[in-house]
Amino acid sequence: MANIQEFRRYKNIYMIGIGGASMSGISEILKNWGFNVAGSDVNRSEITDKLENSGIPVVIGHDPEGLRGFDLVVYSAAVPKMDPELVRAHELEIPTVERKDFLGAITRAFRNTICISGTHGKSTTTSMVSMCFLEANLDPTIQIGAVLDNIDGNYRVGNSEYFILEACEYSESFLQFSPKAEIILNIDNDHLDYYENIDNLKEAFIKYIKLLPDDGILVYNIDDEHCDHLSQYTKAKTITFGLNSPSANFCARNIVYDKNGFPTFDVYHNNVFYKTFKLSIPGKHNILNALSCIALCDEFGIDRYDIRNALIKYKGAERRFEYLGKVNDATVYDDYGHHPTEITAVAEAMKKKDYNHSWVVFQPHTYSRTKNLLEDFAKCLLNFDNIIVTDIYAARETNTYDVSSKDIVDRIDEMGRKAYYISDFDDIVEFLKRNVKPNDIVITQGAGTVTQIGHKLVE
Repeated sequence: MANIQEFRRYKNIYMIGIGGASMSGISEILKNWGFNVAGSDVNRSEITDKLENSGIPVVIGHDPEGLRGFDLVVYSAAVPKMDPELVRAHELEIPTVERKDFLGAITRAFRNTICISGTHGKSTTTSMVSMCFLEANLDPTIQIGAVLDNIDGNYRVGNSEYFILEACEYSESFLQFSPKAEIILNIDNDHLDYYENIDNLKEAFIKYIKLLPDDGILVYNIDDEHCDHLSQYTKAKTITFGLNSPSANFCARNIVYDKNGFPTFDVYHNNVFYKTFKLSIPGKHNILNALSCIALCDEFGIDRYDIRNALIKYKGAERRFEYLGKVNDATVYDDYGHHPTEITAVAEAMKKKDYNHSWVVFQPHTYSRTKNLLEDFAKCLLNFDNIIVTDIYAARETNTYDVSSKDIVDRIDEMGRKAYYISDFDDIVEFLKRNVKPNDIVITQGAGTVTQIGHKLVE
């Protein structure tokens, strides 16, 4: 069991933004530890319904007067400073703490907090590791940034010393954690609205590695140019994985793909045959994700048969090249990838499948990312036969960057290819229904509301 002495002085804890992926998981952990937990969120969702069904009261909207009697208020980073409940907590002199700091305290309660980080592939790899620990009956507590059907949500509360956590680098939130083990999948030029440049991002990862204790474990991608030097920043045990580097501790050879694009491959550990693995998700990038998982689980003593069985059972997390259904006898997928590297990886995985023509509907995510990576977005979308771009999903930003989706479309046109700019989602659905043919592939791509289009299509 986790050591919860640090939290004993708080019996009643209120969560503002309780419907968030991380906040909901924290709430269930606290309830399992015997705390009285309640919270609020601006929107009702499947997550808030699930919390209420498990006995955690949720206010939709605000209830500032309902804070009386609480010992601590935890709030997510999305909550504004003038939020009525947060203001009332200060008036009532109730201690307040931001989610990332509170989650950091939770990581210290477990003997083995396992943090999975990197610019791309975190949710998939966290899911893979979680599946392996479950297969080995190690009863982990889990927090993932995506829904995993095998745990019926994005979190699981266990009763062991294992806490498996997707550790996001945005705004350096992962620097609040206390990991015993880390996987670093890759470092790429993302979140530049916060970091400004790749060097600042790399510096954040170096600080993150230095959080490891001397008896900790660092698993990292030796193929990645921004990762290959990371072992010099820690005294922890370092284990490398890769597909290209001859010095990788864990590598994959003899890779073959079936008609779904699902790979089978032989894993070698220090150049000695380890085991043959098969994945039930497509793509070369997922072989790398699996290698990191295998390396970590092997270090924790999980039997390689359990690892193999878990990886076969893993059918993907929600919005990760997720199969939605069919339209006009074409298959429709949805993917969360919103960075050129991720879109390219999905396109490469798709090309391993059997199909006629490909269609992508891309929704750029944030103005800053679109402005910084405009050329790269145009290039990566050339991997698809038919390209539709819809309006930028603003997320946390306002358009001070003088950029629009039409800029991507114009750049693709300049490269000699036709792309369509369509703003309205219903118009996109009708366009696809008119034009998509049997055995085509349609994929909606982006981290925002674009996911709605695929669901409308298959209805």
